[in-house]
Amino acid sequence: MTVEKIDATVADFDGHFERLFAGDDGGKLKLLLFLADREPSSSLTWCPDCNVAEPVIYEKLESLGKDVVLLRAFVGDKPTWRDPAHPWRVDPRFALKGVPTLLRWDKGAAAGRLEDDEANVGDKIDALLN
Repeated sequence: MTVEKIDATVADFDGHFERLFAGDDGGKLKLLLFLADREPSSSLTWCPDCNVAEPVIYEKLESLGKDVVLLRAFVGDKPTWRDPAHPWRVDPRFALKGVPTLLRWDKGAAAGRLEDDEANVGDKIDALLN
């Protein structure tokens, strides 16, 4: 089983999203993970919750035993994300309130979500994935 990770920014998200999430899933689990941008000086994001959640989520996905498509959507730097008009805050498909946010996508809509401090809780991740 494989975990295919694709990275997107606000600028190129729509193309990736349409290609990966619009058609037949081929039996793959489809997930979106909205994260803060990484700091240029490290491999970490500016968001402490993202830094805690990412390794937990990846470990759960690797041990899942299913084929997974994970679209990692980076929200931008802190000022960009804080803008109330941020595209993913106002998009009704996502209605983001915080990062990290992990969405399970099924039949053209969010079928489950974990936000902020929930996204690093192993039991909640397991429930979302199964």
